[in-house]
Amino acid sequence: MSDNESDFGSNLFEEPEDFCPPPPASHFVDYERKNHTQGPSKILLKLVGKSPLWGHLLWNAGKYTADYLDKHSDRLVQGKKVLELGAAAGLPSLVCGINGASKVLCTDYPDPDLLSHIQYNVDHCDGIPESTDVKVTGFIWGQDETALCYDGLKENELPQQIAEDAKFDLIILSDLVFNHTEHRKLLSNCRNALKKNGTALVVFSPHRPWLLNDDLQFFTTCEDFQFKADFIELVNWKPMFEEDDETVEIRSRVYCYELRPQWD
Repeated sequence: MSDNESDFGSNLFEEPEDFCPPPPASHFVDYERKNHTQGPSKILLKLVGKSPLWGHLLWNAGKYTADYLDKHSDRLVQGKKVLELGAAAGLPSLVCGINGASKVLCTDYPDPDLLSHIQYNVDHCDGIPESTDVKVTGFIWGQDETALCYDGLKENELPQQIAEDAKFDLIILSDLVFNHTEHRKLLSNCRNALKKNGTALVVFSPHRPWLLNDDLQFFTTCEDFQFKADFIELVNWKPMFEEDDETVEIRSRVYCYELRPQWD
């Protein structure tokens, strides 16, 4: 080795202290539809590489929700105006679009990377009829819902109150109730944006088994917002993570509820 080469020292291949590795790359997953009667049998989803909002995974609750919407599309989806909160990859919204909803508004936290991935999934989803309007937008739970109900209007054009016919027939909350501090915000959004004859579909898995009672508190708190929680079913699927054998049964659960308005 020459003297010049030795001047580099032993740290030639070490990363500098201020080096930031690139974020994990986006990845794709296939969702295979179990109950489809129209559209593609598979939906390809582009997920963010990593997200503190957990949008980088296709969760069991999301897959169950998509299955459920396919199975009950005639009652919940066809010709309906649909809102999804905390959409992540947007799978339930895509299924609603394929099944002929009149309008689908797919929302999540206004993180540009996350929203761009959802938009990609909408743009590349086969089988959504031209008559169905599917849009992606950022929304923070607990904020005013008027702009969601009147999507397309400018802020200065929004009415003071939301008319009944501008509200949503179906609001989807898939794997959101683990956010215990957000329960009242989510329920407030549903109370203000859902039609009086509409349905809020709530699906979740207990990711933290020791907090299951806090998850389930959502379905008691909903009464404060004039909702009645109808338990639909509990199924057991393979858990997302292999962690504690003692809690595997609880973590394998997928709960499904429908919230029904009790106001006139």
